[in-house]
Amino acid sequence: MDFLSQLDWQTLLRDTFIYSPKEPLIFTRLYFWGFFLVVLLFYGSVHNRPALRNAYLFFVSFFFYYKTAGLFCLVLLVSTYFNYLLALLMDELRRKPKWVNMSLLTLGVGLNLSVLAYFKYAYFFTENYNALMQTDYHAFNHFAYWANHFFGTHLDVDKIILPIGLSFYTFQKIGYLVDVKRNDVKPIVSFLDFSFFVFFFPQLVAGPILRAAQFLPQLYRPLPSTNRDFGTAVFWILKGLIKKIFISDYISVNYLDRVFANPWGYTSFENIVACYGYSLQVYCDFSGYTDIAIGVSLLMGFQLPANFNEPHKAQNPAEFWRRWHISLSNWLRDYLYIPLGGNKHGEFRTNFNLMATMLLGGFWHGASWNFVIWGGLNGLGLLFYRYWRRISPIKDNQTVPVVVLSIALTFTFISFTRIFFRSPSFEHALGMIEKISSGIDFALVPNILSGYALPFSVMLFGFFVQWMPTEWKENAKEYFILMPAPLKVAVCSLVAFIVYQAVSAEFQPFIYFQF
Repeated sequence: MDFLSQLDWQTLLRDTFIYSPKEPLIFTRLYFWGFFLVVLLFYGSVHNRPALRNAYLFFVSFFFYYKTAGLFCLVLLVSTYFNYLLALLMDELRRKPKWVNMSLLTLGVGLNLSVLAYFKYAYFFTENYNALMQTDYHAFNHFAYWANHFFGTHLDVDKIILPIGLSFYTFQKIGYLVDVKRNDVKPIVSFLDFSFFVFFFPQLVAGPILRAAQFLPQLYRPLPSTNRDFGTAVFWILKGLIKKIFISDYISVNYLDRVFANPWGYTSFENIVACYGYSLQVYCDFSGYTDIAIGVSLLMGFQLPANFNEPHKAQNPAEFWRRWHISLSNWLRDYLYIPLGGNKHGEFRTNFNLMATMLLGGFWHGASWNFVIWGGLNGLGLLFYRYWRRISPIKDNQTVPVVVLSIALTFTFISFTRIFFRSPSFEHALGMIEKISSGIDFALVPNILSGYALPFSVMLFGFFVQWMPTEWKENAKEYFILMPAPLKVAVCSLVAFIVYQAVSAEFQPFIYFQF
């Protein structure tokens, strides 16, 4: 009782229920797992009643996004309602002339992209317009102005903050409208059900991008959970936490961030290691998030699509993009590349469509010329491979030396393009390329290896796991699923201990939150 009486209940309630930009509700924070435990406690009574379950998870997801992004939850809610009504209207007018539905779809896509452009690209377009026209315009945050007026907040109207997850749920809503227009899915009648589809919290802020045809059938059926499902879900979560905290965050804080911040201050060898190391970091960070999202969803009975398939085992750029961020690659293929004409209109048009898709895919990642260059380099890589495979004498050769060489070349190319993806500016990217090309002073390598022994050891572990045989990973998953409960608890405790040892003092957000 003395302990309870000493609690500052006002502070506790504020920290629990009020949004704080310094403490978002994300998978790597202990608060999230307390939140999720409470969600599961009540979920057991509604999980076999679809209507009640969907409503419950919508309100849970709305709270999750509020705790993660603040009042931007209202922007998403209004946008969701607009897309919900538009899809119903498109279905209602399906028998009208085709231009009616096409106009509605154009309106929906245009407004969704306008919100994305305002929040994500306002500074980019303003700065480039000012540079081109010698003007001095400044971006103005109308949403902050309205929030201050209606809610009494004190948001900075001269600063536009990107809502977490905006790019992901924008593409999800656009895909839904296109699928309704194509009659691939029927529009969702219940607004709560549609809101749940958009807001579903495990994948809301960093994907995978849900496709209506994949996810909507799960809204209307009981979702029984087996012991195998439980074991599989926990395995996904543990794997994701190890990837994110033990590998990605650790090598980022203790090595990579320093080199990318000042490539001129490090040797050629250190820059090369950073170039390859960032590929490991971004993979473990992003796939770690989706692993946890898949596991959390499975604990509630929902199946999310796989978003990665060992991408750094790819033997060419085309295969890499079939394995990396699969939900985005498929989205760009189905809603951009194919509508542009795909490969159906001759050689020049195919090359143009491929390059345009990669350039726009790069621009989707961020409002910076660095991302456009990154997308363009990947487009050139795809075009080069497209012609190389026609004349390659080894394209069907799957001997070990050829496979290893193909993987190494592909991984090197992908890692090189990511210099532009990661560098804070174009000058930093050029600086790293300059240092890498200056040549390795091998006399310094032993001292560098000893000086960064721990980060480099974690990198080696990450690369080993990344390239180990797939069947080893599948066997490890099966062993965990079949373990007795006490042994599962022991493994979970061990992973928690290892992850805790690697946690940095400073909060490390997921990389793809910025997109």
